[in-house]
Amino acid sequence: VGAGYFWMGSDKRIDKNARDNELPQHRLYLPTYRIGKYPVTNEEYAAFVDATDQPAPSHWKGNRPPADKPDHPVVYVCWHDAVAYCRWLSGATGVAYRLPSEAEWEKAARGSDGRIWPWGNQPPDERRCNFDKRLGGDTTPVSSYRAGVSPCGCYDMAGNVWEWTSSLWGKDSDKPDFGYPYRSNDGRESDDSNTARVLRGGSFSNSRDYVRCASRVRYFPDDRYWGGGFRL
Repeated sequence: VGAGYFWMGSDKRIDKNARDNELPQHRLYLPTYRIGKYPVTNEEYAAFVDATDQPAPSHWKGNRPPADKPDHPVVYVCWHDAVAYCRWLSGATGVAYRLPSEAEWEKAARGSDGRIWPWGNQPPDERRCNFDKRLGGDTTPVSSYRAGVSPCGCYDMAGNVWEWTSSLWGKDSDKPDFGYPYRSNDGRESDDSNTARVLRGGSFSNSRDYVRCASRVRYFPDDRYWGGGFRL
């Protein structure tokens, strides 16, 4: 993703589904960075489980993911699991990997023009993403939605699974302390807190309102659930 400014957050005059925790929309500069084309898959996470003493996701049989889902995004991983995977992969490859901040995630999802969804301002459908339980209420292979790729070429930035970010939601689980404008140096990117973290992108079970690029939710870093994964 190239260096430059982008629109972060929502404008209620343009997006009627915007929530207060997405306001105000603001221009933010980010330097160049790399982000995963796809969320981390079961097959990739299995290599991590095999190489370490990390417990497998609870729905796997032993240390093996479902046999018919090697290229589906891994789920039932908490924030600590995702961070541990980043550390393992960094050590194994000699390349530094980490979770994206929510600002980095959002720019990769929508580009610089403030579009509502990764492909533009047209509502989602079955060609563009996995949402609203329209495909049996389950995950899909990460390369399924070419029509829904983001401006920088990322898949599954809308739907399939919610994705952990490095960003703190705030100290109070019901009211965010770290609102907008986003500032990376105000403590929200601390790595030593057990308070709620931001997830982005929506999942296969969420309505179109939640798979918007600016949509934000929070879970605590020990939470594991069916619709939660991550990308690097």
